[in-house]
Amino acid sequence: MPAFLLFSLWAPLAAMGDVAVGERRTGLERPGKSAVLGLVAAALGIDRTEEAALRALHDGYGLAVRVDTPGTLVTDFHTAQVPPARRGRRWPTRRAELARPKPGEPELETVLSWREYRADARFTIALWPRRAAPRPLAELEQALRRPVHTLYLGRKACPLGAPPAPVIVEAPTLSEALAVHDRHCRPGIDTVLPRPQAVAAPAVYADIEPEGEARLELGPGLTPHHRRMRRDDPISRRRWQFRLREEQVARTVPPGDPS
Repeated sequence: MPAFLLFSLWAPLAAMGDVAVGERRTGLERPGKSAVLGLVAAALGIDRTEEAALRALHDGYGLAVRVDTPGTLVTDFHTAQVPPARRGRRWPTRRAELARPKPGEPELETVLSWREYRADARFTIALWPRRAAPRPLAELEQALRRPVHTLYLGRKACPLGAPPAPVIVEAPTLSEALAVHDRHCRPGIDTVLPRPQAVAAPAVYADIEPEGEARLELGPGLTPHHRRMRRDDPISRRRWQFRLREEQVARTVPPGDPS
């Protein structure tokens, strides 16, 4: 019987970044795979510079994201002070970066950007192990219950508004695993989370399993709709480089819907 690790993600403000070019930092309506596995890595205590460990997490688990509530789009006109660009130089802290320039050095500069956030967005996450999974699901579950680092949904200014409440569910299909989570776990989560307007038939975005892996069965109540590409497969976290990843989009069929 396949096993799934399910948990909820909610934050008062969330930032699910798209390709960031120039001043406009647009966002999407849901977190990408690099964001979700990055959050799991933070819970495990894996540092952003440990690229081999991050790669193993990304390759070792399949991902499905259900958009329970897309939230409200919020745009922030953002200003920040930065030192002049100096190739190869790094500062240990933000305070050191903004320290008064030495005599003869140029003054600080100001950068402007428009950044998109989502207010009160809520998601249900499902992870399942592949053959090369580096850790058992039980270890990921315990890490999400007692994370090493602070968990946030996107940027560091977006900490989670409630614990993810992870649970391992054994079920033959993804839809049945989500149904078990909704019956037994979601009522308790609803008591501590606000109740934004729910989506009647939330979309589910799921990994397409590579060759050699067991095929993911969507199950009853989930109808494949189309496939799409998203640039959230990390090549290098240090250089912030990502490649395209293909995923399938499934439509939730409400009870009694003949389609």
